Amino acid sequence: MALKIVCLPGDGIGPEVTAAAVRVVEALPLEFELEEHVFGGAAIHATGEPLPQTTLEACVAADAVLLGAVGLPEFDGKPVRPEQGLIRLRGELDVYANLRPTQEADVDLLIVRELVGGLYFGASGRRSDGSAYDTCEYSPAQIERIVRRGFELARGRRRQLASVDKANVMETSRLWREVATGLAPEYPDVELRHVLADTAGLLLAQDPSQFDVIVTENTFGDLLSDVAAGATGGLGLAASASLGDDGPGIFEPVHGSAPDIAGRGIANPAAMLRSVALLLRHGAGEAELADELERVVGEALESTPTPDLGGSATTADFTDAVVRALAQPGARR
Repeated sequence: MALKIVCLPGDGIGPEVTAAAVRVVEALPLEFELEEHVFGGAAIHATGEPLPQTTLEACVAADAVLLGAVGLPEFDGKPVRPEQGLIRLRGELDVYANLRPTQEADVDLLIVRELVGGLYFGASGRRSDGSAYDTCEYSPAQIERIVRRGFELARGRRRQLASVDKANVMETSRLWREVATGLAPEYPDVELRHVLADTAGLLLAQDPSQFDVIVTENTFGDLLSDVAAGATGGLGLAASASLGDDGPGIFEPVHGSAPDIAGRGIANPAAMLRSVALLLRHGAGEAELADELERVVGEALESTPTPDLGGSATTADFTDAVVRALAQPGARR
C-alpha cells in the first residue's frame, strides 16, 4: 500500500525546502502518494486561519505529515498567527513525543520532548491588574507515556536515560520525577538519572556527548533541544519527528522560515531532508533507507555546501547532489 504523505510547505523558505524534499522522496524506492495543503501564514493569507479545516482533515487521514516552516514577521503581535496552526495541529494529532536527534562528530544524542502539555497548552491570560499568567499542568498519564517512550528509545540505543526536571522548585516536576522513578523497575536494562534543567543546559553546552537520551517536558525540551543543536552545528541542520501512539507523525526541520532569504534559492535543505529520513524511520518502517538518506545528506554537506556553511551551492545544487548519490549503484545497500 502506498504511503500517503501530506506536505505543508508553509512560509518563507518552507516551500523551497519542501520542494527539495519532494524531489528526494520521488528518488526513493518507495510507493507513495503526495498531497499539498496550505498552512501557517500562507493559509492565513488564503483563508484567514493558519490551519484550515481541509488541511486538518487531510493531515488526520495521512500516514505522515511533512512540514516546511511556519512564521512571518508581518503576523508578529497579531491575534491570528501562523504558529497557532502548528500548536493546534500537534494537539489534534496528539503527537506528544517530539524527537530531536543530534548526530555530529562524537555526539549521538536524542532529546525526547513532551509536546502537547505544560505551559504551551495550559490556561493563560491577563488580569485586570495588568499581570499575566501561564499555567503548567501535567497528569500522571501524560508523564508516563512520554517517559515510557524515552525508556523504549534508550533501550534501542546505549541504554542511558536522563530525565530532566526542576523538582527542586516545581510541583509538576516533582510529579514528573515520581512517575519516572516509578517506571524505572520496568526497564532494569536502562540506566535512569535525574538532572535539573539548568544543570542539563550547562552539561549540554560543555559536553553533549555525555548524554544518550534525554526525556523532558515541553518548555524545558524546547529550550534544551536548541542548546544541543547550537552546541553541535546549529539549528539550520537539525530535524525533528513528532509522534503519537496512533495516526500520522509530523516531520519538520527545526529551523525557522527565514523570510530574509526566501525566494533566493540558497536555503540549505539538509534539515528538511533529514526530516524525510525520520519519516522513513518512524513513519514508514524503512530504517535502512533512512540510514542511507542520512548518509548521503552528510556527504552532500561536505561536497556541496550552501552559503550558510561557507559554500556557494544553491538549494537545487544540494538536492541534485543527494538525488545523484541515491541513484548510484549500491547506494541502497
